[in-house]
Amino acid sequence: MAVRVLLIQTPSVEGLAREKVYPIGLAALATHLKKAGHAVELLDMNIETDPFGAVKDRLLGRRPEVVGLSLRNIDPLANKTSSLVPPFVATARLVAALLPRAWIVAGGTGFSLFPQRLMGELPEIHYGIVGEAETSLPALLGSLDSPPDLKGLCYRRGAKVLVNPPATGYDMTRYEVPSREFLSPGLYEEINNYVPAVGIETKRGCPLHCTYCVYPRLQGKKLRCRQPAGVVDEMEFLHKEYGVKDFHFNDPVVNIPCGHLEEICREVLRRKIRIAWSGFFREDHLDEGNVGLFEEAGCNCFSFSPDGLCEESLRILGKNLGVGDILKAAGLAAATDVVAMYHFMVNVPGESGETIAKGLRLLDRLYELHSAKRNLGTVVLNNIRILPGTPLAETAGREGVIRPETDLLYPVYYNPPPYETLRYRLEAYHLQRNVFMWQKVREANENTLAGASAPSGRGAVQ
Repeated sequence: MAVRVLLIQTPSVEGLAREKVYPIGLAALATHLKKAGHAVELLDMNIETDPFGAVKDRLLGRRPEVVGLSLRNIDPLANKTSSLVPPFVATARLVAALLPRAWIVAGGTGFSLFPQRLMGELPEIHYGIVGEAETSLPALLGSLDSPPDLKGLCYRRGAKVLVNPPATGYDMTRYEVPSREFLSPGLYEEINNYVPAVGIETKRGCPLHCTYCVYPRLQGKKLRCRQPAGVVDEMEFLHKEYGVKDFHFNDPVVNIPCGHLEEICREVLRRKIRIAWSGFFREDHLDEGNVGLFEEAGCNCFSFSPDGLCEESLRILGKNLGVGDILKAAGLAAATDVVAMYHFMVNVPGESGETIAKGLRLLDRLYELHSAKRNLGTVVLNNIRILPGTPLAETAGREGVIRPETDLLYPVYYNPPPYETLRYRLEAYHLQRNVFMWQKVREANENTLAGASAPSGRGAVQ
């Protein structure tokens, strides 16, 4: 039986933050639901000037029978301590107050990390789905009163919230391209400064073993790739129909497995599509040949996330990389006309004066490599957000950084003394180098710069 469905992207950025992302996950679900015969609408609260007023107007104007709420992010990350859970809670309760007979179904990446906790606190939510929902959600809507045993389904049995294992097997070779009829990409045109607002999926899954990351748990450890021609079909359509010129590949890592991104780029070049794109690259999968191909095919930003600033940190973070891999990738990127960005974790387990000194040397080398073309965009320095079920959370527990009762639903970072202010000092060091590079100012004494920026007092670099 067909039902009226409203899918709502709840706030996934903080306040009036400029950086917003087209909700490709909800657009994909809307596409599958329409194919199943349902009447679907989509609302992104992030682009509304009055987000809760927009929800109220749509609910009362359309009277949906099912309301899907997507919690994409639980917090803004980037070392912030604010949470995106409160607006999600308010949205769920607003829906229940205005349409008490409507079914409320929750999902999204953030929800998938804390399904029992969120449904336990929000009795307004009837069902949830963790992980991929392309198959489970249409099946659920066909049997809301008594759903079958669906993958990823979260449901209530008395006072308990039960969660089925998530679906991680959606066949990406038969990927259903999200229809943009539900929400125009034009609404996101030139809305961001940092990352393109319109994302493209080329694959799902991550076979890596980073100790802080939840991607393998949410998407599975096996890489599932789309057909390269289908990826370019989607990009070409968005470029011609909506004028989208800049894309972000939102894969966990865009250039694995070897050859997949290369084939996409060759197809872009064969069709002579003038577009730009970016993504997060794995450092040890780059060489002169594919870096040149990526640049020729429109790559305008190499985003790297090696995370560890020295060999010891890389091992502790489970990166399976060496400093040599980082510097080789940096050298390849620095030789292009493409901007490069680097993301590192600060005050990781085992941090010491020696590892900090090594990290400063690595930052110096990155600036030396990029100094000729001045194509280092920025270095992002973060403390590590502790997420449940990760090896890092276990480490933090053993070390007493968190306790068994620590509530990880809200932002908790791994940042114990004596280096709890290290990030600020490294940011000052990096920022000065960055400003001097772009302004063509020569540092008079780099040793003085390093000394001034190193941690002082307790735990200072010796």
